[in-house]
Parts: sequence; C-alpha cells; structure tokens
Amino acid sequence: MWEQYAAALPANAWNWSAVWRRNYMAWRKAALASLLGNLAEPMGALFGLGFGLGLMIGQVDGISYVAFLAAGMVATSAMISATFETVYGAFARMNAQRTWDAILCTELTLGDVVLGELAWAATKAVLAGTGITIIAAALGYAAWPSIPYALPAIALTGVAFASLAMVVIALAPSYDYFVFYQTLFLTPMMYLCGAIFPVAQLPIALQRVAEALPLAHSIDLIRPAMLDRDASSVGLHVGVLCIYTVVAFVVSALLLRRRLMR
Repeated sequence: MWEQYAAALPANAWNWSAVWRRNYMAWRKAALASLLGNLAEPMGALFGLGFGLGLMIGQVDGISYVAFLAAGMVATSAMISATFETVYGAFARMNAQRTWDAILCTELTLGDVVLGELAWAATKAVLAGTGITIIAAALGYAAWPSIPYALPAIALTGVAFASLAMVVIALAPSYDYFVFYQTLFLTPMMYLCGAIFPVAQLPIALQRVAEALPLAHSIDLIRPAMLDRDASSVGLHVGVLCIYTVVAFVVSALLLRRRLMR
C-alpha cells in the first residue's frame, strides 16, 4: 500500500528545485509583464481606496487608513499571486501543456513536481508582496527597517495559498471552475480577514469565521512587521498557516496522483 502512494510524496529534499528552475526559466521571458499584472489589482485598491476612502476615514487603529490598507494589500497580493500562478500556470502545465507528464518520465516523483510548483508560486507571491511593500515604504506608509521581517510571512502566505489552490486544480475539470474558488473563497476573505477594515468591526460570528481563515493570520503577521509594531500570537499565526500548507499539500498530492492515474 505504501509503495502505491510513495510517488505522491517528494523523493528527497532537493528534487523540487529542478521544477522551480524550469518554471523560472520560462517565466523570465515575460517577467516584467507578469510583475505588473500581479501588482495592478492590489495597487489599484491601495491608491483608490487608500487615498479616496482614506480621506473620509482618517485613522484606523492609531495609524492612517492608507498605512492600514497597505499591509492588507501586501497579504492580499501574495494570496492572489500564489493562487493565480497555481490555478492557471500549474494547471496549464499539468493539463494542456503536459509538462508534468514529461517531468514524470525522469527520476522526479509527483511529490517533487507539486513541491516545486508550490515553491515557484511562493516565489511569485514574494515578488508581488515585496513590490507593494517597497512602494508603501517609499510613500511613508511602512517602516523600511522592519520590511525584512515581513518577507518570511509573505513567503509562508504564498506557500499556504498555493497549497490550497493545488487542491482546487486537482479537482477542477477545466478552467471554468476556478471562478467559483475565486468568488466564493478568495474574495470573501478580503472583506472578512482585516485587509480592508478591522476585523473588530464585524459581528462576533463573522469574527470567529475570520479567525479560521488563512488570510487573517497572514495579515496579523505582515501588518505589525510593516508598521514596526510588536506582533502578538506569532506562533499561533505561523502554526495555522503551516497546518493549511501541510494538510493541503498532502491532500493535493494524493488527489493529483488519482487524477493522473486515470
């Protein structure tokens, strides 16, 4: 029984890097367009809501609304970038382009491929999140010295959401089904998890729901780092994101094994 599922797990600790490098080599040909695309939506929200709605709101939790929103957009950008790279990029490589089939003819296992895809999606998330962080710091809405402390949280956010998206592509028959994941899961999290307004403004029942969602824990790690504030319950937030990552990785690997074996 174990031998049947061994291929769904990484063969070793370094094979995934070959998948990461292959994706990087393909991406760098359109790197600029890709980066601009990942930054467009969160930057639009930052400037539109931050400088528009922010003038009416003033301060939130003792800081300007733009600074509050900037941290939320960094986490959201990492979430969106990792998700889209997985549901569109990885799905294309698995389904239409048959890149995974070619890779699996080598010594790499399915687990190596999945882990490499997750690492690449996390890299895209770090690039997108770091870009917004730098812009926010240049405008005076983030503290330059504390930016390095936000990077691990951005990377962990990318891995967690890439793992969840990997479960989606393991189940989705075609691209058409991804819209349900985006509208029913990702978009509600933007409003429930404190990216745009404080979670404390929500009814108690929705606050409890937000506490179980990964984006809320990502924001609670990234916002204090960007604002040079002491973070609370760091272990809890990191632990929840790690649980989402590990559980989703195992589930997606097993589901993908079953799908590719058909």
